[in-house]
Amino acid sequence: MKDSIERASDPEPVQRTRLLEQAFNNLSLGLIICDNKYEVVVCNKRYMEIYGLSSEQVKPGTPVRELIQHRFNLGFKVLSKPDEYIRARTGNAVVPGTTVHQYTDGRIISYTVYPLPDGGAMATHEDITAREQIRARLKKQYELGKQQEEALRIRNLQFDSAINNMSHGLCFFDPAHRLIVCNDRYVEMYDLPRDRIGPGISLAEIVDMRFEAGSFPAMSKEEYLHWRAKVAVSAEPTDSVIELRNGRTFKIRHRPMPDGGWVATHEDITEQRQSEVKIEYMAHHDSLTDLANRVLLNERLEQALGHRIHREEIVAVHHLDLDQFKAVNDTFGHLAGDKLLKIVAGRLRGLVRDTDTIARMGGDEFVIVQGPIRDPAEATSLAQRIIALISEPYDLDGHQAVIGASIGIAVGPGDGLRPDKLLRNADLALYRAKGDGRGTFRFFEPAMDQQMQARRIMEQDLRKALAAGEFELYYQPVVNLASNEISGFEALIRWNHPEKGMVAPATFIPLAEEIGFIVAIGEWVIRQACSTAAKWPGDLHVAVNISAAQFRSPGLMQVIVGALATSGLHPTRLEIEITETVLLQNKETTLELLHQLRALGVRIAMDDFGTGYSSLTYLQCFPFDKIKIDRSFVKDITENTGSLNIVRAVAALANGMGMTATAEGVETSEQLDKITSEGCTEMQGYLFSKPLPAAEIERLFLSGREPRKAPGRIVAA
Repeated sequence: MKDSIERASDPEPVQRTRLLEQAFNNLSLGLIICDNKYEVVVCNKRYMEIYGLSSEQVKPGTPVRELIQHRFNLGFKVLSKPDEYIRARTGNAVVPGTTVHQYTDGRIISYTVYPLPDGGAMATHEDITAREQIRARLKKQYELGKQQEEALRIRNLQFDSAINNMSHGLCFFDPAHRLIVCNDRYVEMYDLPRDRIGPGISLAEIVDMRFEAGSFPAMSKEEYLHWRAKVAVSAEPTDSVIELRNGRTFKIRHRPMPDGGWVATHEDITEQRQSEVKIEYMAHHDSLTDLANRVLLNERLEQALGHRIHREEIVAVHHLDLDQFKAVNDTFGHLAGDKLLKIVAGRLRGLVRDTDTIARMGGDEFVIVQGPIRDPAEATSLAQRIIALISEPYDLDGHQAVIGASIGIAVGPGDGLRPDKLLRNADLALYRAKGDGRGTFRFFEPAMDQQMQARRIMEQDLRKALAAGEFELYYQPVVNLASNEISGFEALIRWNHPEKGMVAPATFIPLAEEIGFIVAIGEWVIRQACSTAAKWPGDLHVAVNISAAQFRSPGLMQVIVGALATSGLHPTRLEIEITETVLLQNKETTLELLHQLRALGVRIAMDDFGTGYSSLTYLQCFPFDKIKIDRSFVKDITENTGSLNIVRAVAALANGMGMTATAEGVETSEQLDKITSEGCTEMQGYLFSKPLPAAEIERLFLSGREPRKAPGRIVAA
């Protein structure tokens, strides 16, 4: 009975055991139990799966050390040696805790030990590789997110720093015309209250604040909003320049965004515009007098010609040249000359109307565009007033100066429809005014153009004449009044034009000086005169005139030395004649050259004495060998007491200073008697002989006279 009962109840414990065994082997954790001898009691299938063990390898009684060794065989990674690790795990009391083991194949196993009451232990083993990988990825993503967040924070700081340190104002608006962002410069530029400016504020509100601050263009708020809204809705980029009521000028660059909003930069170009205006002004005005320059003059003249409302209106162009300005510059210096030009500019401003234009053409030349006028008489009136006012004295730092003005006038459209034509014709009229004695004005006439054309042709012929051998020297005898014998000759140039015949020196010498050709001509004269005189008797000298332009030429000394050396003429037989004009310019350099010539043996004569205003000063500066009394005094010596007194004074001065006094232009016996009685030592003039070619001189005066050799000759180094 008892057995039957027990058999009858037997299936229930078996069933429970099977259920427990099934649950044990289906755990997600590997589970192993060992006794106090560190031998296996039992393990589940998950444990065997984790470590790839068979049931035979983990049967009850299997030493735990073998299982640990198996894990080493699988690639178990620890810092200590395997034997040491095994002894530590099997030779000591069980220590509860969880340890994570890593394997060379990348697996990660979590190992947790639980001590049992009898001294054994239970351990769970969990493959956490996938979980750890997910955790690692999450951690990496988290760290990446933190890095991106930090980078974004830094970029935001950089963005804020960048836009707030921009020299331009920046603002960003959304499609609803509300502010998204703006920088500090934008707030400063328009004097906006910082506490009221922020994201979401409307453009209209900003405009109100700008209007209150006065940083607003010369228009109403409604007009500005209408204009700004029109720009905002445009899909085209727009650049605008806005002048504010407070004097500032801003350039706004509007750039539309795809969503309908816009970004704009605001640049303060006030100083730039001021500089541009200044540069523009300087490009059109003379820096010394602040008058218009050539560029602005042409523009104004073109406007005056093109804007004549009625055909009867005309435009007058006055070309002014200051008379005696060069003497002021040379006497008082360039600073005084500049001051005088400024005063002249001020005087001219007081004479013209607002519609007229005054320009400085450079140097001492000015042009006035007078227009519109209805009658040339208005131009005449202005010219007369200019001449009168310019002629009034000038106070130049305590020195009084007096100058004059010559004016040439051309009237358009009759004298020209183009600015260049009118200016050219006014210049031709000025040339005539200066030729007629200066201090006057002349209107342009067509004949002036013809004369200028003739002058231009003469200039071209003159430049070719030297190479073509068309120049010739004539010689006029100089007579010693004591011995009544010829003491020398003055060399005078003549131009034998192939078509026009003999051209008078008074016709071509001023032109040669004006175009700078006088230097080349003068050098030829020196060489030719020395060469000719070397063939004459040794007691005769030859005089050569040296112009102021030639004296300024740096090669004059070399030319003279070369001519003497080549010809063999002794230096004492050469006489250089200069006028006071030579000494007016660069006095120290001129005197140094004169002393060098004197040391060489060359004689120095002052020509046309008495026609300047400071001759006595120059006689103190340099001991001339000869003074030549100008023919204008000799001409009137028999009728004019003043001329007689001048000749008497100059002759006495020359004799007193040991100089020769030579009277020029003696044409009558009465004149000869007067100059002789007044103490002149030499004469030359038509009374004795007119200038003659060298061959005639030799035939008339030197025939039968033997050339006498000088004591020596100069040799070129």
